[in-house]
Amino acid sequence: MVFKKLTIGFLLERVVLSILILIFLACGSIKTEEDAIEVLNNHLGAIAEKDLTLLEQTLSPNGDMELILSGREVTYTTASFIQLHKDWFNETGWTYSWKILNTNVNADLAIASVEVLYEEADINGKPYFNKMIVGYGLRKENGHWYVIKDQATSIEKSEM
Repeated sequence: MVFKKLTIGFLLERVVLSILILIFLACGSIKTEEDAIEVLNNHLGAIAEKDLTLLEQTLSPNGDMELILSGREVTYTTASFIQLHKDWFNETGWTYSWKILNTNVNADLAIASVEVLYEEADINGKPYFNKMIVGYGLRKENGHWYVIKDQATSIEKSEM
């Protein structure tokens, strides 16, 4: 039987290699999170800018998109999501701003909580606002992130 003599150099080499592997894996995780947040910001920016083309690019090409809004029927397709936004984007006088509050990103699924402020200059002769917390779900498909869920909850709004 042949035994390889373990030397300090050999052990140090293994420790350094292990550390490098961990750094490489951590960097990949950071990139994954950055990519998911970039898609979410593109999605939110497309809404704020009423950009239907960019909005469609943030949605899954396989048609999965769940939308849950208070007082509306739940929808489950990108087609219904796009139609609702197409109609909404034709309306004027509103603004939409956001702040990402929290994210949790894994290899192929991500969730985010976003504070959204929807404002209209004039509804029934008065300014209107709706401050919401919106939960988003994203899924990585074929190396790309897509928004697949949007659930909004009003936390403060003015009277109409």
